Amino acid sequence: MTAQPRLALVAADRPDAVAARRALEQRYAGVPVDDADVIVALGGDGFMLETLHAALQVRKPIFGMNMGSVGFLMNDFEEDGLVERIAQASPTVVHPLAMRAVTVTGEERAGLAINEVS
Repeated sequence: MTAQPRLALVAADRPDAVAARRALEQRYAGVPVDDADVIVALGGDGFMLETLHAALQVRKPIFGMNMGSVGFLMNDFEEDGLVERIAQASPTVVHPLAMRAVTVTGEERAGLAINEVS
């Protein structure tokens, strides 16, 4: 990662998360996910899981900040010192589980699961 990482700022479809993204965009230059060094996810645990799934193909680190109702997987939201907080974060590697299922009609489906399959 470069000294000043390029940040992709993504937010859940909640007014508080969208407002937080706009506030961060005023302070940190956001870039598209494909051009980013780090994805900053603003939302709750569900949004973090969505972001993890969406980022499986781009293989970029994600720094989540809680702007949802549950935030076990997230860091506290703070506008100040975001770049420094990202630099100091301890990485966790997530290994998705490969799932294969057969529907009641006999069709085989495959997918990747991060926390559960139903």
